[in-house]
Amino acid sequence: MKVLVVGATGHIGTYLVPRLVMAGHEVVAMSRGQRGPYLEHPAWDQVERVQVDREAEDGATTFGSRVAALRPDAVVDLVCFSVPSARQLLEALVPLGSYLLHCGTIWVHGSAVEVPVAEDEARQPFGDYGTQKAAIEELLLGAAHQGRLRCTVLRPGHIVGPGWAPVNPAGNLNLEVFNRLARGDELALPNLGLETVHHVHADDVAQGFAQALSDPGAASGEAFHLVSARALTLRGYAESVAAWFGQSARLSFQPWETWAGAWEPQDAQATWDHISHSPSMSIDKAVKALGYRPRYSSLDAVFESLAWLVGQGRVDAAGHEMHRA
Repeated sequence: MKVLVVGATGHIGTYLVPRLVMAGHEVVAMSRGQRGPYLEHPAWDQVERVQVDREAEDGATTFGSRVAALRPDAVVDLVCFSVPSARQLLEALVPLGSYLLHCGTIWVHGSAVEVPVAEDEARQPFGDYGTQKAAIEELLLGAAHQGRLRCTVLRPGHIVGPGWAPVNPAGNLNLEVFNRLARGDELALPNLGLETVHHVHADDVAQGFAQALSDPGAASGEAFHLVSARALTLRGYAESVAAWFGQSARLSFQPWETWAGAWEPQDAQATWDHISHSPSMSIDKAVKALGYRPRYSSLDAVFESLAWLVGQGRVDAAGHEMHRA
């Protein structure tokens, strides 16, 4: 099968492209720049590389025709964030009959009623990112249900792995949180630290995409969560990270307004975005329909990212023995 991966050198594509090559697919890797994947793999030597500025071509309404000209049997779209962009690609692929796999997000659910959240529960998305992704899902899954094109939506959680920083126990991306835990310093958490985050290793996301690609009969017209088996509370997450650095967590807890006032606005906003969603997602549907089996727990995935950050000198673990909690 000829598979075009859009956004191929990003977090997910780094792991997905080698999986597809090793499965015997002809792979075309489409990306905006010439940057390589986060991790090298010999399979990339067998991949056709295509450089495209998606945003510019979306604006010129040429992106869909650019993709269709490559005549792929399947398209994995990892970087679509608006309905017009999704519609343009959809309409270009309908005449070809290609299989379209879209990277969605668990944030289409908004606030949960019962947890863990199943894919088909009523949704109340909020925020531009979640609402746009929910509208894209409606467009693509609607097309699949109408028989216009086979489409599947895969919804990752907070993606982690070597090459980038994980969402931290304070619910943002400020690396000083990990440094405080590594030093044994006090870390304040908002409220009681019982809100949740739900990580997933990028390779497990790639696994889910590869499985959906291999069985469109089971996957088309459906959405699937791709996360680790269990979410983390901020409090438990902080304690586990401190233990990984050989420390005991020194945590304090503050009302939201007090806590947020001590952080830079962008950090406080990121935390609010995460704790207002507090995701805890079920993977039962993906397990049963696709055979999805995440290799990494949330903590395993985070620890692998942390080890990379320490190796890069971005988190200071000097003098502390790192080990799994």
